[in-house]
Amino acid sequence: MSAVEIGLIELDPSTVKAMIDAGEAVLVDVREDEEFAEERIEGSLLSPMSDFEIDTWPSIPGKKVIISCLGGVRSAAIGRKLIASGHGWAVHMKGGLNAWKDAGLPTITG
Repeated sequence: MSAVEIGLIELDPSTVKAMIDAGEAVLVDVREDEEFAEERIEGSLLSPMSDFEIDTWPSIPGKKVIISCLGGVRSAAIGRKLIASGHGWAVHMKGGLNAWKDAGLPTITG
């Protein structure tokens, strides 16, 4: 593990769902507009990776921001960018939307 990845925290979908349900966290989806419109997790915010800028990255007072994508690759990449730009740590959902669905958790389509 490189030094940059030390602050990258991976959570499984059931843990993420529990945190969202408890009001402790918000999910930020870094997929593109078309992907998000096709299928998403209820309550998630869209912040496409292609538009990523540290200055406009969502910050929700009192809540942990958890990064998500389709399979976990883009969310981990955004997490590493956040850490490299001075955030001490970042949280992403391991396996992304695919893992969420594999866990039998609900999505919104269309």
